[in-house]
Amino acid sequence: MAKRPQLTGRAAILAVVVCAIAMSLAYPVREYIANRRNIAALEEQKAQVEAERQALAEESRRISDPNWAKRTAKERLHYCGHGEKCYVVTRPDASPQKVAAQEQADMPPWYQTLWESIEAADTGKGQKAPTGEKTIRDKSGK
Repeated sequence: MAKRPQLTGRAAILAVVVCAIAMSLAYPVREYIANRRNIAALEEQKAQVEAERQALAEESRRISDPNWAKRTAKERLHYCGHGEKCYVVTRPDASPQKVAAQEQADMPPWYQTLWESIEAADTGKGQKAPTGEKTIRDKSGK
């Protein structure tokens, strides 16, 4: 009895047809999946833009209120309207000159801040150079 080949002509043709169909569907399926991801990303972006639009519309509505400008000026700029009595509360232990002098004493002079930023740029790490090293060298390289 003759042994039949395991792969007949019909099976080979069927395998080629199945492979051709799979290859012809691979690109459209990949594009479909990519388009679905793109649509999901765009919908998320649309939701963010819509939320921002609603926040801006709410702010616009708030700003259009005639009392908003007055209230904001009083809160932020300490504005005092005509005929109103306004008070400024200061610290009882310090005069304005002492407070200004104290704030000025806490800050280093401008040239020190400038020099520290130059040293930080020189190290290349955005950090202050070590204080024990000599940073300025003379012409001989010492």
